[in-house]
Amino acid sequence: MWGRVRKSWEGFLHSLRAKPDTGQDRHPHNLFEAAAVYVSACAEDDQDQIDEAAGWVSPEALSFGVNELACRAVIALARERDESPQTVARSLLGLPAA
Repeated sequence: MWGRVRKSWEGFLHSLRAKPDTGQDRHPHNLFEAAAVYVSACAEDDQDQIDEAAGWVSPEALSFGVNELACRAVIALARERDESPQTVARSLLGLPAA
């Protein structure tokens, strides 16, 4: 039983590890670098850069990185605006105040 748990955990950790880029730039990209490039490319509507960043890490790792970036951005804006993170998040999404 513990062998299956260990193997499952190793698979999860493997999915978070950076994969080397297949292009000329051979340095491995981490999930936070991929998330930063992916989100900024989405904001600029740069499909080529979106596709490139999405290929740097697994989809699960990219999702985790994007989530972490969103959390950090909301916290930073909340501190800057002296508002709660919930208020800032709802405002960014155009939702009415709770």
